[in-house]
Amino acid sequence: MNSWVLPGAEFDELLRSFGQRAWRWECQGTYRQPTEAEPWRRWRAGEPDDLSWLRPWLDEVAAATRAGRRYSRVRVFQEPPTEYQRWQLDVSPANIAAGEDMRVLTQAEANALGLPARDFWLFDESRVALMHFENQRFAGTEIIASPQEVNRYRAWRDIACDHAIPFMAYLRDLPQRSR
Repeated sequence: MNSWVLPGAEFDELLRSFGQRAWRWECQGTYRQPTEAEPWRRWRAGEPDDLSWLRPWLDEVAAATRAGRRYSRVRVFQEPPTEYQRWQLDVSPANIAAGEDMRVLTQAEANALGLPARDFWLFDESRVALMHFENQRFAGTEIIASPQEVNRYRAWRDIACDHAIPFMAYLRDLPQRSR
């Protein structure tokens, strides 16, 4: 297998250096990233959030979009959404405003489609960054460049995209889904 592991800083560079398209499969119910701890605490306390903690990502997405590069993802939501996912319902419209194409599948739909239970990024149709987590925290990325393996991840991406709905449509329909 043609793969190697990157720590967080090197993975961040990969996110900035792709050519045309970066696509994310995001399927955990909760992430415990250190940079999100305080914003999540404030959200849980009902305090306002200026999203300054998210600004570097939003600026990166906006700059990439202006340059003709694309960030997109399909996020899997449990029903009802976890507390973390409910927070993401409030935060994610900023990602979309920055230019990210975000779509949603429910956990039941993802399971029925046979989609993987591991997060990954697909870069430029040629490299997969399989994400590793420990206690819901990002721990590193395994890079997969074998064409046969990459094709499997591309097929999963295509299935997910064919069945996912735009995030804002999911958000609009959420009251019927029992938010």
